[in-house]
Amino acid sequence: MTEENNASVLDQIARGDPAGVAACIDEFGWLVWSLARRLSPDPGEAEDAVQEIFVDIWRSAARYDPQKGTAKMFIAMIARRRLIDRLRRRAKRPMFASIEELEFADFAEPGTQGEICVEAERAAAAVGELTATQQLVIKLAVFHGLSHGEIAGKTGLPLGTVKTQVRRGMIRVREVLGVSPAITAGGAP
Repeated sequence: MTEENNASVLDQIARGDPAGVAACIDEFGWLVWSLARRLSPDPGEAEDAVQEIFVDIWRSAARYDPQKGTAKMFIAMIARRRLIDRLRRRAKRPMFASIEELEFADFAEPGTQGEICVEAERAAAAVGELTATQQLVIKLAVFHGLSHGEIAGKTGLPLGTVKTQVRRGMIRVREVLGVSPAITAGGAP
């Protein structure tokens, strides 16, 4: 495909033409994938990055100016910026322990420190009533700030199971603590 055709692909995307998106993926998918794979820690992260990059290309296509560079350079620059952003976000996340180490990590034991308040003791007791899987996924989510997808990758549990276990665990903790769930805009807790 010539550079003129590449520019017309970006023009098509800017106009909202779905064929332009497909043509862009066909023409530049290899470039975006190779950059993402090189700058991502694993194939799953690279796949997520590629999706984000093509969404960003779709949003940014109207800004393409052939006077400032080729379509390939424009797409590579978007990919590079998105990948750098992902690396920076990843670097800011706290390091976390292995699953084996987490199995031995306990929530605050009630009464072990004078400054532990009554609410913390109650919360620790409530979490102690959860199943082992619920405790693990909640530890990963709360202590380490992992997303459901990251927890699924770390534990090997299916994503749906992770979501269900986190939700059921949080509902159980609320029940034990006697806390009413917040009402969302849709009316469901």
